[in-house]
Amino acid sequence: MAGTDRNRELITGGPAIILMEPQLGENIGMVARAMANFGLSNLRIVNPRDGWPNDKAVSAAAGASHVIEGAVVFDTLEAAMADLSFVYATTARPRDGHKPVAGPVEAGEALRARENAGQKTGLLFGRERIGLRNWEISLADEIVTFPVNPAYASLNIAQAVLLMSYEWMKSGLASPYETAFDKAQVTPAPKSDLHGLFAQIEEGLDARGYFRSATKRMKAVDNLRAVLTRPGFSTDEINVLRGLFASFDRFSRPGQRAPGQGAAPGTDEGEAE
Repeated sequence: MAGTDRNRELITGGPAIILMEPQLGENIGMVARAMANFGLSNLRIVNPRDGWPNDKAVSAAAGASHVIEGAVVFDTLEAAMADLSFVYATTARPRDGHKPVAGPVEAGEALRARENAGQKTGLLFGRERIGLRNWEISLADEIVTFPVNPAYASLNIAQAVLLMSYEWMKSGLASPYETAFDKAQVTPAPKSDLHGLFAQIEEGLDARGYFRSATKRMKAVDNLRAVLTRPGFSTDEINVLRGLFASFDRFSRPGQRAPGQGAAPGTDEGEAE
C-alpha cells in the first residue's frame, strides 16, 4: 500500500478510542486505519451492531491489522471506561453547562500531557446516526467539539477519529504541553471507582425518595454525574466521600430507611480517613 513502510518502527499506544454502538463494520475499519495513521492502537468497541469480529471492518482497515486484532468489545460503556482516569466525549455541540469544553488542539495537548504523566486516557465517540446520549456524555470528564460549519456540523465517525488522532500525533512533535495539566497533581482515580461512588449516592437517594419520577430521576442522575466528574477525584478522595456517605446511612433519622450500603473500599467501617 502506498505510503506504508514495513521497515520502520510501528508507533502504537496512546489514548483509548471508544466507539459507542457503531453500526457498520466498514466504519470501524476506517476508524482503525485513521488510528494507525497517527500512532494509536487501543480500540474499544461497545456493542457493535453487526457483531465482532467483522470481515468488513478488516477489509476497510486497509492493513491496520494490529488495531483490528487488538480491539476489545465491551457490553457496557462503564466497562469500557473502567480502567481510565480521564475521558473526553466528542460531540458536535456542548450539551450542558456542567462540563468544560475544549477544541481538538487543546484536547490533543492535554491528553499528551496526561499520558506522559502516566495516566490512562480515552476519547469517546458516538453512534453514526445519533451520536452520544446525554447520560453517556455525563460519564466523561470533558467535552471536545469541532469548529465546523454550523449548518452542516455532522462528521462521519472515522473523520472525527481522524481529526483527534492527528491532534494527538501533532502534540508529540512540539514541546510538551504543561499548562493544561500540572503533573504534580494527584492522579485521578480510574472510572470504576467513580462509578462505584455514583451507584452508592444514587442508591441512597432512591431509598430516601429523592427522585420523584422516572423522568426526573434520569435528568437528576445525568446532572449529578456531570458535576461529580469535574473535580478529577483521586482514589483516596473517592474513598473519603464513600465513607462519608456510608456514615449517613448508619445514622439515618428515625423512621427513614437506609439503603444498607457497606463501608467504602479502603476505609475502616466506612469512616473517612
